[in-house]
Amino acid sequence: MSKGIVLAGNMIVDITYPIERYPLESELTTVTEGIERSIGGLVCNVITDLAKLDDTLPLQAIGLIGDDSEGDLIEEQLGRMKNIDLSQVVRTGRSSITIVMSSKENKKRTFFQYHGNNAFFDESYINWDSIRGDILHVGYILLLDALDEEDEEYGTKMARLLKHAQEHGLKTSIDVVTETGNRFVKIVPPALKYTNYCVINESEAQQITGVLLRDQEERLHPEHMKEALSKMKEMGVSAWAVIHCPEGGFGLDENGSYVELPSLKLPKGYIKGSVGAGDAFCAGVLYGAEKAYSLNDAIRLGICAAGASLSRQNATDGMRAVAEVMKLEELYVPKGNICIGTH
Repeated sequence: MSKGIVLAGNMIVDITYPIERYPLESELTTVTEGIERSIGGLVCNVITDLAKLDDTLPLQAIGLIGDDSEGDLIEEQLGRMKNIDLSQVVRTGRSSITIVMSSKENKKRTFFQYHGNNAFFDESYINWDSIRGDILHVGYILLLDALDEEDEEYGTKMARLLKHAQEHGLKTSIDVVTETGNRFVKIVPPALKYTNYCVINESEAQQITGVLLRDQEERLHPEHMKEALSKMKEMGVSAWAVIHCPEGGFGLDENGSYVELPSLKLPKGYIKGSVGAGDAFCAGVLYGAEKAYSLNDAIRLGICAAGASLSRQNATDGMRAVAEVMKLEELYVPKGNICIGTH
């Protein structure tokens, strides 16, 4: 019997501003109608998506929310779902918020992040004896200051936490946040040594592995995906290494079998926002892992879950039950082969 999934780490309120286009420095842009205040971050997004995919799946949240209106919003919205356990969520200080600038011109979004109390979240807030689940999904790495700190024995505090999770019988899963700079090669690899499932986007995978996946002209290089995934496995990912991008999903399973699947062919006007698409994809893959899907079927669900998410402006409103989500695969037959060369 499934014991469920535990989600730990960033709990955030997103304030999304639809804009005509993202301006250059010192330029003016127009904020259009539709400003939204919604819950976000790894814990809020992924746990909500999982709860909507299957309202019988046991779920547990672990993290920090503020003694403020943002904390009230998170607690109220997550509390609506009967299968989410909030007993390990601590209210203290000021909530983390993200200002999301969502461009109508190209559907891309830019983030301005206030860390708030999430900066102090670490293993001291986890009561291992109170955790009930099969998988611990934690993150985002690079956005949890205390867990990103150096650890003499394990490399980072996050790596130590993941090792302890495995010692307590949990399979581990991580996600990272997209950023520029050189922190990836120092902070992410230590965590991969104690990771069963790693689900990240192509930009993050490129920075971790050094393998070119998207060039300066924004061209994807799917012919390099297997190499990047293999490097992730060499760094320690023991079960599934998965990369997602707008074009599709790619993965290597525990037996070294390679999966490459195209994204849905969505009609013009379907996409309302992409704020939570990556977390939705991750939720689909995690659900597949919990339910003993093959990696191929887990990525299929991830692609359809991301497609559902894209139908709404905020991170989670577009998610539906598994059966409904999978209908998108029939409605919007995936694009043609994205494979270049042979693998």
